[in-house]
Amino acid sequence: MESFNEAIPRIIEEAGWLAPVLFILLHLIRPLLFIPVIVVCIAGGYLFGFVYGTLYSIIGLSLMSLFFFKLVDIFPALRGRVLRLKKKVFKDRVMSIGQVMILRMMPFIHFHLLSLYLMEMTSSFREYMRYSVVGVILPSMLYTAFGQVITEMPWYLSIVFFGSLALLFSYLGKRGTAVYKWDRFFPRKAIERG
Repeated sequence: MESFNEAIPRIIEEAGWLAPVLFILLHLIRPLLFIPVIVVCIAGGYLFGFVYGTLYSIIGLSLMSLFFFKLVDIFPALRGRVLRLKKKVFKDRVMSIGQVMILRMMPFIHFHLLSLYLMEMTSSFREYMRYSVVGVILPSMLYTAFGQVITEMPWYLSIVFFGSLALLFSYLGKRGTAVYKWDRFFPRKAIERG
């Protein structure tokens, strides 16, 4: 096992620029292989370390969001399938963007289902991509850094962790279904002064 652990970094070094490209492509084909997001992010942390693993996961998940947006426009049947899943899982529940961001941190929540929610909440492709990129930063960091720890922690700590996320999700739901706009968090500077 020790020789295997030493061989992985050597293989990554020898692959050069191709290793990160292949890892990002893995994020894109991940849904076809039925691999959960958490598994790919954990692999990124193991293969590239926290900083680069997180960066490559953010890029890969952001590109996945972009492709999903384009695919549901090209293939309406795909949108219909995800809408049926949405009705099955969440019924007619209306969520806030904060709740969608919390659900993105839960390991086995359907990534594209949450992307569909973001598509419905936003008014343009640009706004959708902003929220999508911001929404994958924290889960990428969390799973890359602590993914292995989360999967190895005792069952009672896992329940406490996910229970805390569920409480936060519930709290955000009780605050109403307010939609938070990008400009609320990142105000624009006045162009004209005077």
